[in-house]
Amino acid sequence: MTTPSKITSPTDMIRLQKVSKTFHNTAGEFHVLKGLDLQLTQGEFVAIVGKSGSGKSTLLNMITGIDFPSSGKVEVNGVNIYTMNESQRALWRGRNLGIVFQFFQLLPMLSLMENVMLPMDFVGMYGFDERPQRAMDLLAMVGLERQAQKLPAAVSTGQQQSCAIARALANDAPVIVADEPTGNLDSRSADTIIILFDQLVKQGKTIAMVTHDPSLTGRTSRTLIISDGELVNETLAKALPLLDHNQMLAATRQLTYLSFPPNSNILQRDTHVDHFYMITRGQVEVVLCSQPGKDVHLATLNPGQFFGEIELLRGGLSIACVRSAPHNPVELAALPRQAFNQILAESSLTAEAIADLVQKRLAENRSADRRQKDRGS
Repeated sequence: MTTPSKITSPTDMIRLQKVSKTFHNTAGEFHVLKGLDLQLTQGEFVAIVGKSGSGKSTLLNMITGIDFPSSGKVEVNGVNIYTMNESQRALWRGRNLGIVFQFFQLLPMLSLMENVMLPMDFVGMYGFDERPQRAMDLLAMVGLERQAQKLPAAVSTGQQQSCAIARALANDAPVIVADEPTGNLDSRSADTIIILFDQLVKQGKTIAMVTHDPSLTGRTSRTLIISDGELVNETLAKALPLLDHNQMLAATRQLTYLSFPPNSNILQRDTHVDHFYMITRGQVEVVLCSQPGKDVHLATLNPGQFFGEIELLRGGLSIACVRSAPHNPVELAALPRQAFNQILAESSLTAEAIADLVQKRLAENRSADRRQKDRGS
């Protein structure tokens, strides 16, 4: 029996294509995941957030091969992990994934050091004589070197979690999957773990972490929001962070996606605007362009920023020209007027934030318009 070799590719590490998961019980069918598409590249540190029951842990189980999707494909570095049998997948998982479970799953009859050594023993990683020292080094990384010979029941729950993290690092796996890794830690210990994760990412490892702690999401390279078994559009979540997850998901379902080559017109001045545009990739330039050859640059907008809100709130005609930047294409997510108005009606905080930004941008436009007229005179 052969087992796929260790991951070495520097490109996509995890790819989910139309992944669904349905559970069947006496009450009928329960759809936990609903056609998820997801790509994580090497060296990303990704937080996965969502309410209880949204599908976070099930998503992790799809990535690790602990559970099967009802449909769709899961690839890790190009390998479809569900084409292996269970024994192959278990060995592959031990070599390629470090898993931190929500409730530790340490073996109670083994010491902390023996628990950390266990993954090495299982897949035959490192020499027999090397394993104890490696386990001690990993326990030292999480501050447990003095508890190495104790059984799990003899240490705190936070220390058990730290041991579970050390165990996940035992085989130097390129992908770390963690379900609430800091949930049982005090703030100081949690900070130590996140610093450790940051160091691992700098070494090229990919980390997918489920968390309920909003202070941690600001320290990751991406935040994925899952709601009712679906992923919220990341650009929308960044552009409109004051919406709740249900509102974000409802808006995500109404998005259309547009792309423009470099230096292309997206909106002309005095043309009708029926969408709220959010930048997914690339940059756009906002300029006053009423006179040929006398454009006045107003702003450069980056991914996560948006435009069109002024026109949707104040009449519908574009007050400036919007173009893709000269050197790179632009990708946009567009929300139709009706959905945008519904968001403002349902989220007073978002409506206030948008209104404040509109006033600021209008003031900038008036100032730029005066400068343009002064130059023309």
